[in-house]
Amino acid sequence: MTNPTPPPGLPRTAGELRNSGHEPRSIKAEMRANLLTSLRSGQALWPGIVGFDRTVLPQLERALIAGHDVVLLGERGQGKTRLLRGLHALLDEWTPVIEGSELGEHPLQPITPASLRRAAELGDELPVTWRHRDDRYVEKLATPDTSVGDLVGDVDPVKVAEGRSLGDPETIHYGLVPRAHRGIVTVNELPDLAERIQVALLNVMEERDIQIRGYSLRLPLDVLLVATANPEDYTNRGRIITPLKDRFGAEIRTHYPMEIDDEVSLMRQEADLPAEVGDHLLEVLARFVDHLRESSAVDQRSGVSARFAIAAAETVAAAALHRSALTGEEPAVARPVDLAAVPAVLRGKIEFEAGEEGREDELLGYLLRRSVADTARGLFAGLDLQSLADAVVDGHPVATGEQIAGKDVLTALPELPVLHQVAERAGVRAGDPPGRIASAVELALESLYLAKRLGKDSDDDRSVYS
Repeated sequence: MTNPTPPPGLPRTAGELRNSGHEPRSIKAEMRANLLTSLRSGQALWPGIVGFDRTVLPQLERALIAGHDVVLLGERGQGKTRLLRGLHALLDEWTPVIEGSELGEHPLQPITPASLRRAAELGDELPVTWRHRDDRYVEKLATPDTSVGDLVGDVDPVKVAEGRSLGDPETIHYGLVPRAHRGIVTVNELPDLAERIQVALLNVMEERDIQIRGYSLRLPLDVLLVATANPEDYTNRGRIITPLKDRFGAEIRTHYPMEIDDEVSLMRQEADLPAEVGDHLLEVLARFVDHLRESSAVDQRSGVSARFAIAAAETVAAAALHRSALTGEEPAVARPVDLAAVPAVLRGKIEFEAGEEGREDELLGYLLRRSVADTARGLFAGLDLQSLADAVVDGHPVATGEQIAGKDVLTALPELPVLHQVAERAGVRAGDPPGRIASAVELALESLYLAKRLGKDSDDDRSVYS
């Protein structure tokens, strides 16, 4: 991806910029104005963010209008980082900076000694360049090895070796926060910063000065600080210093999708599916994840990430593609039999409570069966499946498995009007490939088995409804 090029005709000196009527404004004022303009026009502000429309997004928008620094509190996989990465869209597309300045200072408001000197020497001829909004967002993952120099700055030994004294402010190599001047700084997993690093960050954000190696430099930094944290860590005073916690004007709780349809939409949006996966199967997975998030056997402090649901959908699609390669059936279409691959492959992504050792597979299997039953109950509500059950019992057993094509599932059954009704409920149209029809019929058969109206014999790669 190439860097965007500034449009022609923009001012190239401080004098031209001043004469154009340009007025400097703070990062928070800039974002407030652009946010209000977007809200008035009805523009979609948060593409790709699912399930936050009535909860998180209004809170975040109010915090930005108020000019508050923000921390998002939530368990893993709730979309916190993705949401914060969309904030840069509220910045002006292009903003003027002093050409060659280390901190991207505004040509009419220099703050570092070097830029102040250049502005005094060159006056209106101070050269101006333009920075795109993508370059005004910086992100740092808080890790144990993060240092004060990374975030704030340190003495540059090369500059000292050139003959400058240690007391010279121009010997400083600025860290991430000063370099984000007039931009957005995101710190992921904020409580993981060591206390001394938190103190240094607080000093920069609150007092607007940099203290390095025994001397301080006053800098009126202009940044929006946003952070993410796990609620358990953030509310534990041992993980974050109270003054830094108080620095944030807004603490916003995120959450997992509250509606099954939102989880399905998220999977559709994010999963890379190499085979067709019908909405009825994605609904099964969405209900499965929802049941896991409500289970007392699962450690809810770690949460069940949305990435689990996405990986589950990709696993089901992969199982369908694997069967397609074995049977030669095209296109590759996922069926309920492929759901069995999910617990085995993704078990390691779930953290269970102590005392559940040895019961993990049993619990996952039970919740998956419950999810299938719940989905089928809603999809086939009011539909009489008795004729399908009677056909199987009266000598038409149906086999399914990794090496059984969809057309073989259908040819095992006689022509029944209920099969067309089942397919229609699953959104299958006349003339669709057999795999799509078989996927719906197999869900109906599984629901009959779970309701104890059919039997099922299973081995490693084959199940027979009888």
